[in-house]
Amino acid sequence: MKSVCVFLEELVEDVEFIYPYLRFKEEGFEVISAAPEKKDYRGKKGMTFTPDATLSEVSGRLFDCLFIPGGYAPDRLRRYPQVLSMVKKHLEEDRLVAAVCHGPWVLISAKVVKDRKVTGFYAIKDDLENAGAIYTGKSVEEDGNLITATDPSSMLQMIKLILEKFSQTGSKLAH
Repeated sequence: MKSVCVFLEELVEDVEFIYPYLRFKEEGFEVISAAPEKKDYRGKKGMTFTPDATLSEVSGRLFDCLFIPGGYAPDRLRRYPQVLSMVKKHLEEDRLVAAVCHGPWVLISAKVVKDRKVTGFYAIKDDLENAGAIYTGKSVEEDGNLITATDPSSMLQMIKLILEKFSQTGSKLAH
């Protein structure tokens, strides 16, 4: 069974959290939302989400995919060493890491974007380029096991690409 961890923090972009969370569950994957604390978190549009686990509870675990939603949550998530080390470890272990909208801020803080093709919300283009990324501005960008997207409208294509990567044979992404 595939496993996905979707990160959660205050002021997450509601649809960028709930859509992948439910879509991966719909595929039959084990999906765990992880946040700093077990409490209710409010999304930018007013939805309330309660995580399945804390960052401490999942920090030593390898998932098939880490998913970083956007909104203002990434600015908070990048402050947690557990999140940054999980991102680095998953990329090193050839596991999938996906980030949408402002989610690449976490990738910048994890220092994993240098010389990699990345996209994100246009407002963080300078941040990505200053961190050494090759900003493409495409709706969805794939660079090996790193998949990034610009905004909620790109998520259908992004999730489809993630599912295709999971179905590939002969990689750590498909077991």
